[in-house]
Amino acid sequence: MAQRSVAGQADYIVVGAGSAGCVLAARLAATGAKVLLLEAGGSDRTTLVRKPGLIAAVHSVPQLKKRLDWGYYSVPQDDALGRRVPQTRGKVLGGSASVNGMLFVRGNAANYDSWAAEGCAGWSYADVLPSFKKLESWEEGDTEFRGGSGPIKVRRQTDVTTATLGFMEAFADTAGVKVLDDYNAESQEGIAIVQQSADAGLRYSSSVGYLDDHGMANLDVATGVTVARVVLEKGRAVGVEIITDSGARQVIRAEREVVLSAGVFGSAQLLQLSGIGPAEHLRSLGIEVAEDLPVGDNLHDHLFVPMCFLMPEARNKGTAPYFARGFLKELTRGGTWVGRTVFEAVGFVRSPAADAVPDLQLHVLPWSYPGPNQDAPVRHKADPRRTLTVMPTLIYPKSRGTLRLASADPTAAPLIDPAYLRDPADAELLLDGMELVREAMAHRGLGGRVAGESSPGSSYADRAALAAELPNRATTVYHPVGTCRMGVDERAVVDPALRVRGVAGLRVADASIMPSIVGGNTNAAALMIGEHAAALMIEG
Repeated sequence: MAQRSVAGQADYIVVGAGSAGCVLAARLAATGAKVLLLEAGGSDRTTLVRKPGLIAAVHSVPQLKKRLDWGYYSVPQDDALGRRVPQTRGKVLGGSASVNGMLFVRGNAANYDSWAAEGCAGWSYADVLPSFKKLESWEEGDTEFRGGSGPIKVRRQTDVTTATLGFMEAFADTAGVKVLDDYNAESQEGIAIVQQSADAGLRYSSSVGYLDDHGMANLDVATGVTVARVVLEKGRAVGVEIITDSGARQVIRAEREVVLSAGVFGSAQLLQLSGIGPAEHLRSLGIEVAEDLPVGDNLHDHLFVPMCFLMPEARNKGTAPYFARGFLKELTRGGTWVGRTVFEAVGFVRSPAADAVPDLQLHVLPWSYPGPNQDAPVRHKADPRRTLTVMPTLIYPKSRGTLRLASADPTAAPLIDPAYLRDPADAELLLDGMELVREAMAHRGLGGRVAGESSPGSSYADRAALAAELPNRATTVYHPVGTCRMGVDERAVVDPALRVRGVAGLRVADASIMPSIVGGNTNAAALMIGEHAAALMIEG
């Protein structure tokens, strides 16, 4: 990937043009400051990214995925049959928001209140709600809970299949929850049509919303740039060192601050490469320790288990010719067949072990989903029959893992260990979710409309059989967080103003700062972190 020339200095250097980084860079530049935004990937101005539904092809065709993804895998997972689970991360403007399913979920209000209760002043739900509202343009306009004029357009899914609508009613009755109008408003508990960060056939990543045609000469966006480390002088971050096309090193200086927004893996990796992290680990790799901090700890992620049910009303066939015909029809006749997410509904419900908030999420899509997993880097074949896939999802994992350096080489992939299923409670909650889905699919309202369960299937009829198979089927929702934990104790990497402890002029602003994961898809929260970080820096 060609790298153009990079300016020698700026007021602010933001590393990583992902969900939070694009937001932060644009907001800082709007103050008149000179901002340099560095991205390792390339431009997102490609149909593969901008046309929302094509992400299904990107994820299923390795040759396409390689163009936009870092290609990371976990280390072998001891509690998941030694599997090396893919850790998809966008290597492109917009970051993972350019390769995700576009589900717009803020999480539960209680999540942010728990951050504040742990000492993160300024991060309660009441504190962050203005940042959520500022970033979005909700289809119903400005309300008490929603924003109507922000850069990210948020719309409900349209043309929902009768299979999904039937499941929603059955599940609501079985689980004793409501069919919701808006799960991002007053209450999250229930099941609803999914909201997506897409509109009129266009994906609204942070790059689209905040960088397209920004018109600010003081905002410089450089792609194809590999950052090797943060440059420290006398306990202060003064810039970054990049690797040029020739392999040489170049230092770019920041007059005010450096902000890492390189994501849950990239920000933690860069801190460690800069001598900020677990001292013993860094010394073992010959890296001089600048600050001994628990960088890379607290890694955790959402897990789901795809369950597939044969339903003619699901309408879609999981075959390449069917998908190609739909895409061609849109190109020739118009419409938005691939102009939206593949998901149709999302639900939040309490398991038997839940306390005050839902601890299970459901993802519903009218397509078959390859199984038992998609670990191997090959094109996986899906069942060609019309299928409704329901994914019970663990949203508050108790398991905690780590990110560590494989070497001091900044181009080497880090060692990613999410510790999937390490805590037995995580498996039990997923099993509760699978049983609840089966109960809903057996509901009288779906009588005669379900032709059978194709995956996991009748071979796993009871809880014991499901438990034995679960380590082979549970997989990531691609929502890792927490490696640069925000807080006020010794477990923290950054303080509530997102400043790296013990280092002046250096902050982290992305999903890595979450003390604990939010209850739902993480992209909306990552966007909010970008907005909230900008407010902290500009106002503070």
